[in-house]
Amino acid sequence: MKIVITSLVAALAFATTVAHADDAAPAGKALYKEKCVMCHDKTGMGTGLLSRRVKVAELLLRTDPNAAYITAAARSGIGNMPAITRGEVSDKDLQAIADYLTQPLEARK
Repeated sequence: MKIVITSLVAALAFATTVAHADDAAPAGKALYKEKCVMCHDKTGMGTGLLSRRVKVAELLLRTDPNAAYITAAARSGIGNMPAITRGEVSDKDLQAIADYLTQPLEARK
């Protein structure tokens, strides 16, 4: 019985996480366009600087994003990218952006 309850709790947690990511996708896309695209589109300064370190610098074309890395880089800043404060982008909005950027490439178009 304990195994069944544990399995049900795990399944519910997974379903909630998947539903949250699906719900965040439209919001994440809009937030990415509002908060990030000015530096991270194909002609942005962030893309140009990032292209010195990685093969695919445009964030929307990357196939290897990691949500934890995205949020940490945004909060701490990285290289020439300044730290993004919670006053600029809330934790919830930053997570929505990270969820959007970690979707499969086809889903981001």
